[in-house]
Amino acid sequence: MSSEIAIKVERLSKCYQIYDQPRDRLKQFVLPRVQRMVGLQPKQYFREFWALRDVSFEVKKGETVGIIGRNGSGKSTLLQTICGTLNPTSGSIQTNGRIAALLELGSGFNPEFTGRENVYMNGTVLGLSKEEIDQRFDDIAAFADIGEFIEQPVKTYSSGMMVRLAFAVVAYVDADILVVDEALAVGDAFFVQKCMRFLRNFMKSGTVLFVSHDTSAVVNLCNSGILLSRGQVIDSGSPKRVIEHYLEDLYESSQDIDGVSISESKIEPEPGDQTTNVEEYRDMRESMINSSTLRNDIEVFRFDPEQASFGTGDAKIISVRLLDKEDMPLSWIVGGEDVILEIRCAIHKDMLRPIIGFQFKDRLGQNIFVDNTYLTYQYKPVAAEAGTELRARFEFRLPVLPSGDYSISPAIAEGTQEQHVQHHWIHDALVVRVHTSSVCMGLIGLPIKNISLEKK
Repeated sequence: MSSEIAIKVERLSKCYQIYDQPRDRLKQFVLPRVQRMVGLQPKQYFREFWALRDVSFEVKKGETVGIIGRNGSGKSTLLQTICGTLNPTSGSIQTNGRIAALLELGSGFNPEFTGRENVYMNGTVLGLSKEEIDQRFDDIAAFADIGEFIEQPVKTYSSGMMVRLAFAVVAYVDADILVVDEALAVGDAFFVQKCMRFLRNFMKSGTVLFVSHDTSAVVNLCNSGILLSRGQVIDSGSPKRVIEHYLEDLYESSQDIDGVSISESKIEPEPGDQTTNVEEYRDMRESMINSSTLRNDIEVFRFDPEQASFGTGDAKIISVRLLDKEDMPLSWIVGGEDVILEIRCAIHKDMLRPIIGFQFKDRLGQNIFVDNTYLTYQYKPVAAEAGTELRARFEFRLPVLPSGDYSISPAIAEGTQEQHVQHHWIHDALVVRVHTSSVCMGLIGLPIKNISLEKK
C-alpha cells in the first residue's frame, strides 16, 4: 500500500447468520456434519444477511471522508471492521497509522471500572504506555470535565458523560486516524463546540472517517463523501454531490406516506390570530456601506430547469425568480434589501395539502436558511386540482452575504412537515453570486441597529 494512503478497503463483505429460533443454531452446529458423514447435501438452518457487500475505497492521509446513508445501510458495521472490532467475512482492510475510534456509546468501556481505570485501559489498548498515560491523565480529565465522577464506576454515568470521557481519551492518544460514528449526537452545546475545535485542529494533519446523519456537518467538515445503501457503495466523490444523491434516495424511499391522504375533516381548527407588528429597522451603517466598495452586490442568474432533480412528477416546478416590490424580475440585488422569491409549479395530479419550499445554500451545500408554506397554511391548506398552477411567494429581507456563490433549491411536496411525498425537487435551480461584501467572517451579516464605544 502506498505511503500516501491511510485506509485501503478492498471488496469488503460482512455476512451475519440470522436464526429464526434458538434451536436452529444448535441444528446448524451439529446436523450439517452428520449429513456430510452420511453423504447427504448439508442443510442450512439460517438466513444470510449481508451488512456489507464488496465495499472498496481508499482514504488518503490527511483527508476527511464522510460516510452517509440511511439506517441499516452498513455504516457502523463498516467502521467496526476498519477498527478491528468486527471480523469481515471476506475482503481486506489495510491501515497506515494508529487508529482511535468513537463508535457506539460506551463501547470499549468496562461499566464496572471507574473513569480513571477506563482511561488507563483504553489508553493501553490504543498503544500508550502507563508512563505516557500518567503524563496525559490530567489533560484528559480536564477535557472530559466530569469532575469527581472520574473516580466513579462508568455504569453510573449519563450518556453525555460517557461521550465526554471517550472523546477526551482519543483526543490525547496522538492518533493518526480518527474514526467517529455519530459520537456528537449527545452532549451539551459547549462540549460539542469543544469537540469541533479539536476535530478541526486534528484535520490539519490527521485522517478522519466521519459518519453522521447531519448532512451540513458532512459538507462542512469533509473533503469527500461515500454513500452507502444496503451495504454497498452507490456513490462517492464531493460531499455536496453525494449528499444530493443521499437526499434523493431518502425521499424516493418514503413516497408512500399517509400524510398526503388527510381529509379536510381531520384538519384542526385554526387558532386565534397570533400576528404581531414587528418594528423594522435598518443597519445604521447601511448608507455608508452602500456608497462604498463594500456594498453587497449580488448577481442573479437565470432559473435552470435542467438541473438535477427528483420526485414523483405529479407536480413540476416551472419557474423560480427573485422579484422586487413591483414584481419586476431582479438581475442584481443589494444584500440587506427586501426581495420576493417566487416559485411557480404546474400541478399534474389533484393535491389536498401541497407544500412549496426552498433551501438557500452556500457553495459547499450548507443551508444558510430554509423555509416553506406549511406553517402558514397548515389550518387552511390550498388544495390544487390537476391542470392548475400554484404560485408561492416568500417576501423577506435578504441577508448581507460574504462573497461567493450561492444557490436556491426549490421543492414541491404534499402532506405535512414531518410526513410528505416529494413531487419535484431541483438542486441549485437558481444561482446568485456575491461580488462584494462587508462581511469578512461568519455565514451572514446582520443589520446592526446601533454600535457604541464609550470611554469612561
